[in-house]
Amino acid sequence: MRKVAIISAGLTKISRHWDKSLQQLFAEALDKALASTKISKADAIFVGNMCAQDLSRQNNLGALIADYSGHLPATSIRIEAACASAGAAILTGYMAVASGLYDVVVAGGVEKLSEMNTKYVTEALGKASNVEYELFYGASFVSLNALMMKLYMETYGVDRTPFAEFAVLMHKNASVNPYAQLPFEITLDKALSSEYIAEPISLYDCAPIGDGAAVLIMCPLEEARKYADSFVEVAGIASATDTVDLASRDDILLLNSTKVAAEKAYKMAKIAPQDIDVVEIHDTFTIMGFVSLESLGVVERGKTPKYVKEGVFEKDGDLPVNPSGGLKASGHPVGATGAYQVAYLTLQLLDAAGKMQVPSPEYGLAQNLAGTASGSYITILKRAR
Repeated sequence: MRKVAIISAGLTKISRHWDKSLQQLFAEALDKALASTKISKADAIFVGNMCAQDLSRQNNLGALIADYSGHLPATSIRIEAACASAGAAILTGYMAVASGLYDVVVAGGVEKLSEMNTKYVTEALGKASNVEYELFYGASFVSLNALMMKLYMETYGVDRTPFAEFAVLMHKNASVNPYAQLPFEITLDKALSSEYIAEPISLYDCAPIGDGAAVLIMCPLEEARKYADSFVEVAGIASATDTVDLASRDDILLLNSTKVAAEKAYKMAKIAPQDIDVVEIHDTFTIMGFVSLESLGVVERGKTPKYVKEGVFEKDGDLPVNPSGGLKASGHPVGATGAYQVAYLTLQLLDAAGKMQVPSPEYGLAQNLAGTASGSYITILKRAR
């Protein structure tokens, strides 16, 4: 197996891009990624996407993007793994390069959630749950996360304040992110007083609906300098699954798919959780951010509220969390989200994150989830020397 490098990343701003198609968004991100390399075309393209057929009435996305972006006759495949589609595309790209099947691979994601109104978007996203046992009975993702949040509050004796404090931090981070959908700060009072969506989850506990595309270019580590002046190493990568419905789990506050995948990725990278310098976690809702950190093993269970209050997760803290603003404020273009996370970490390890930059990170971890963590994709990046 060959070691794999990421030599470039390209991102579009997350927004409501009513004037751009799926293929236009992906091509824009791909052009940005290629601009800093000596590559004109890739051998293969892996496109993460969840909702194209539901919201854009488009299938055959792989070929469509290869055609539009000028990459014919490259292999081009759409990857669907719900909200973790881009994480799955990155894992697929990694396997393609590591195995020696392809040398230069584009892995990323694209999503347009602004094509339909909120009702249809909610239904499309709800298909990542167990349709027969959850969605059929009206259990949306916000209600499922509300159950988790209520249990967390009762289990650890906290109120809504720590979750609101986390949201405030995410908006603070996003305020300096040029790609963020919600680049503005909020006060604690505003977060706490926002209307309930599904009690105890309120508006500022939720990630927004948006469109976007993010792309990574991968190649063998030993050949990286041939294609680019700077790059990072994929030190560890893994995935795991869990039951799709929450009710079948022994402990809904432990994301077992994340725990198992993270342990595999740490082992592959030959590091421990405490060696991680910066994380981009899948905080679709603030509660998901809390249980994600604890399931990754970087925070002791039940201690996330304490660490939020103490500033541990600030950009200059002991463990910077989502310096991009996370899904909460940077945005959550579903099938592209995992690629944004890894792209943000790539910029961090290249010291190219601008005002988002954290002090000298050596290792970064991205966690991309499908649904309520029925699938987890963990990517650990290492600064190349």
